[in-house]
Amino acid sequence: QVQLVESGGGLVQPGGSLRLSCVASGTIFNIITMGWYRQAPGKERELVARITSGHNTIYADSVKGRSTISRDDAKNTVYLQMNSLKPEDTAVYYCTALVQIQIGAQNYDFWGQGTQVTVSA
Repeated sequence: QVQLVESGGGLVQPGGSLRLSCVASGTIFNIITMGWYRQAPGKERELVARITSGHNTIYADSVKGRSTISRDDAKNTVYLQMNSLKPEDTAVYYCTALVQIQIGAQNYDFWGQGTQVTVSA
């Protein structure tokens, strides 16, 4: 019913920057929250950042001050600008959205397929 497609991942040198994008499409009445999680090899998936419909944001301590999450509600798109990247930021980054698919309906959580971010010299 709702598809999330991420883009913007890739290989970047330590200290570099990347901007991830995620577009939501399908049956959408309202997107409550959008966010980014990441999963490194051998580790659990962890929250990176989340933004509400009121544009309130939260960040993991590990990325606070280096990353900025934003959303364009007209485009159903969330962005994650990451600066001063470190090798420990290497992971698959997943987009997530909590969506109300129609008025009066409950909210559902949707996930993208993930985009690889590799920080290496």
